[in-house]
Amino acid sequence: MKGVVIQGSRNIFTVKPEAGEGIQTEVSCHIKGKILHNSEGYYNPLAPGDIVRFEPTLPNQGRILGVEPRKTRFTRLQKGSGSQAAGEIQILAANVDLLLCVTTPASPPFRPRFLDRLLVQAEYAGIAPLIICNKADLAPADPDVEERLSDFVRIGYPVVKVSALTGAGMDALRDLLKNRFSVLVGQSGVGKSSLIKALIPNLEVKIGPLNEKYDRGTHTTALARLLEISGGGRIIDTPGVRRFATEGLASEDVIAYMPEFAPLAGTCTYGRSCSHRTEPGCKILEGVTAGAIHEDRYASFLRIQAEAARQY
Repeated sequence: MKGVVIQGSRNIFTVKPEAGEGIQTEVSCHIKGKILHNSEGYYNPLAPGDIVRFEPTLPNQGRILGVEPRKTRFTRLQKGSGSQAAGEIQILAANVDLLLCVTTPASPPFRPRFLDRLLVQAEYAGIAPLIICNKADLAPADPDVEERLSDFVRIGYPVVKVSALTGAGMDALRDLLKNRFSVLVGQSGVGKSSLIKALIPNLEVKIGPLNEKYDRGTHTTALARLLEISGGGRIIDTPGVRRFATEGLASEDVIAYMPEFAPLAGTCTYGRSCSHRTEPGCKILEGVTAGAIHEDRYASFLRIQAEAARQY
């Protein structure tokens, strides 16, 4: 039988059988032999959105035999501690076609470089991104936020401003999510749970307060899970991420996944050996000076490059 992974932890995964399999209820499954083929090096062998092959064992229980090839996978480098081994790849979502990058203008503060990392990983994964600025009612005219959001639009990324609290912009967001399979990613406190509640009113959702001392959120979503959106579409809600490390990119390839940088690759005086830091005739530096590349985006580019170099 085949089904889609709804959520899971350790070796137990909730699977929704495909239509026509003759099972109407979700099935709690474990992995046969505990380790799937080609799952070595991954923090989690399966993620919401994965299509798996399974066999029933008891009523509402089963055993996962294998996973179908993924059309897409959105990942990050897991840099946890303790039981979460550092250096492993964490799959946040499988087979999605839309990445919802959630940010806020305030409470917690706007962090465009976090968005840069999400966008680079989305480009690498071949997943279309959509930037959602939630809590837009808190700082509707912040010039710094507006300037950075405008630059994201300039380089080709769609931005939608919403307020899950007041409902502003939510109808437009629902239209964008219809007939799409999306994953919701953002830092703790940006209101992902509130957005989920607004999109799925009948769902019981825990919404936590901000940490007033540090002006950042607390984790309210413990596990990533796949949900059906009222009015159409599917969405994977993920736990808040404090820090996002890109995965799979070689240092020299980062330039290819930033759209305003990519056309300049190899055009510097020193060609592809240019570090884009101090060399004369560097087209990236010329682009920053001319305003074609935002200074913050350039800083993100250098940091992501440096981190990628340390990974490989």
